[in-house]
Amino acid sequence: MTSALSDPTLERHFKGHRDTVTSVDFSCNMKQIATGSMDSCVMIWNMKPQMRAYRFDGHKDAVTSVHFSPSGHLVASASRDKTVRLWVPSMKAESTVFRAHTATVRSVNFSGDGQTLVTASDDKTIKVWTVHRQKFLFSLNQHINWVRCAKFSPDNRLIVSSSDDKTIKLWDKNSRECIHSFYEHAGYANYVDFHPSGTCIAAASTDNSVKVWDIRSHKMLQHYQVHSGVVNSLSFHPAGNFLITASSDSTMKILDLVEGKLLYTLHGHQGPVTCVAFSRTGEYFSSGGSDEQVMVWKSNFDCAEGSDGVRLQHKTASSLQTPPASSTARFPLNSHPSVLHSQTSEPAEHFRRQDSQSAAHTQSWSRSGSHSRANHSHTYKNPSVSSSSTHRTQGLQQQSRQEESQSHASDGGVPPGLANALEHIIGQLDILTQTVSILEQRLTLTEDKLKECLENQMEIGLHLQRREEA
Repeated sequence: MTSALSDPTLERHFKGHRDTVTSVDFSCNMKQIATGSMDSCVMIWNMKPQMRAYRFDGHKDAVTSVHFSPSGHLVASASRDKTVRLWVPSMKAESTVFRAHTATVRSVNFSGDGQTLVTASDDKTIKVWTVHRQKFLFSLNQHINWVRCAKFSPDNRLIVSSSDDKTIKLWDKNSRECIHSFYEHAGYANYVDFHPSGTCIAAASTDNSVKVWDIRSHKMLQHYQVHSGVVNSLSFHPAGNFLITASSDSTMKILDLVEGKLLYTLHGHQGPVTCVAFSRTGEYFSSGGSDEQVMVWKSNFDCAEGSDGVRLQHKTASSLQTPPASSTARFPLNSHPSVLHSQTSEPAEHFRRQDSQSAAHTQSWSRSGSHSRANHSHTYKNPSVSSSSTHRTQGLQQQSRQEESQSHASDGGVPPGLANALEHIIGQLDILTQTVSILEQRLTLTEDKLKECLENQMEIGLHLQRREEA
């Protein structure tokens, strides 16, 4: 049976940054959200309503990108101050810092195994580093302008990068060679990411469009022109069926990749929406904007509550037999590579229909009805004017749902007590690694100073010897 689509709901919002929010990411267990901002701070927001947020000061200029490690025990941040920092997301705010590039670092991304980092910079390079010692491994150098974004593929074998030189490049991590370049004509890609299957990439472009490319055939699968402003960010749903985009037109769009159509338009931020990300399960997504706010939304669409927690409900094949007129290439629900099609067409005009501007104190979403279904629209109270008790209720409801789903879901039948113990051990190892790294940095500084002293002594000795000989 096909589950009925429910509409996204705004669960919580956070305010604490003093400038545009540039990047957002969820921890793997959904307990924390990391954000970066033009105010030079990294903030860690705790999903439990009673827990305070952590503000990490350390960067000397705007933070451009943040990313949680797969274990959730480290947060990487990139900055305009040319450095990358690795933080332990706790009250102590411990971090290590390394000068990653010779210009602004635009992007930082952990590999799936958490062992390596890839960074992208205005110095036109992409660099790969080890996480535990921040040791530089190699550089990728074929871009001829600023590199905006770089991401690892799900299997860690490939790297995709986007640049102001109007290219998106695909790199082989092992051979360190560029496999293919995709060319943008009207604008450049602000943001690029891999589909969860690893067979496709999506690019958010300054020409207001979103493009999906097949990385094997190198053909464009889908081309969405649904925004009226620059597209700043995007995120694939972990199931691979949906793509969410954030734009300077102050909206987010949820795209159904299977049907090739616009599903929802979300109004919430007042001003450009600069970043967006799904949680690891896809149950939630978060957004940040120039209004300095971080919003957390519950997805609701294509999911249904079951006895074993939240489960993704895939549409049956019969529901796909009558495609809408606007559909572009179909994405199979299992994202199997062999059945991805290559035909491309732009979504029909009604997918570009814009909702009327929402009032200053409302959050609204609109859904493009499938087939002949009429469009629906709803409004919600702005969280900034709602009572604190409402916030607490929403947060507690969300927390209880999260804990319920966590208690039922188990990874291969691992008892919760053992899972917690292992998680604690991993966290302690990460902290130990960070401590060792700090000690190594101090040792290096001491060695450098000692070397300098010895060199000075030798110079003095030689100088005295020459004077005696004279």
